[in-house]
Amino acid sequence: MRHWLMKSEPDSFGIDHLRKQRRSSWDGVLNYQARNFMRDMAVGDHVLFYHSSIDPIGVAGLATVVRAAYPDHTAWDSASKYFDAASTPETPRWFMVDVAYVATLPRLVTLAELREIPELADMPLVNRSRLSVQPVSAEQYALIVALADQPTPAPATAQPPAATRRARSRR
Repeated sequence: MRHWLMKSEPDSFGIDHLRKQRRSSWDGVLNYQARNFMRDMAVGDHVLFYHSSIDPIGVAGLATVVRAAYPDHTAWDSASKYFDAASTPETPRWFMVDVAYVATLPRLVTLAELREIPELADMPLVNRSRLSVQPVSAEQYALIVALADQPTPAPATAQPPAATRRARSRR
């Protein structure tokens, strides 16, 4: 079993949409690296459902892969925003998987929070945050799920400039 992070804009398709539908295809991925990751997915793989293009962005829920990669038919539909004339049923270029809802996390685990955790420093999300589908290690997955059960961390307070700190310390 592998672990993944999949991004979606919650206005278009968020964790609440998946919760209501229970299961959905993950279509419209038009990036070769993300497509290749989707082709590597297997039934039963765990997914961190990530909300992008909002403020703040972060991991909002959990899903599982329920159907392995198959050709993305939306690429063949000239009316679809995912249309690609070079992709055909005979020689598909793009693929999709089906995912099922598992849970909505108790709270959003933000990207800013994830970037502060040394154990996640090598996570693709932290380094190449634009990729919509990416692998996650089992340890990273478990850490992020555990973070969702903890209180939201307080924002870091800005330190006053050094000159101000020195002046205060002389009083």
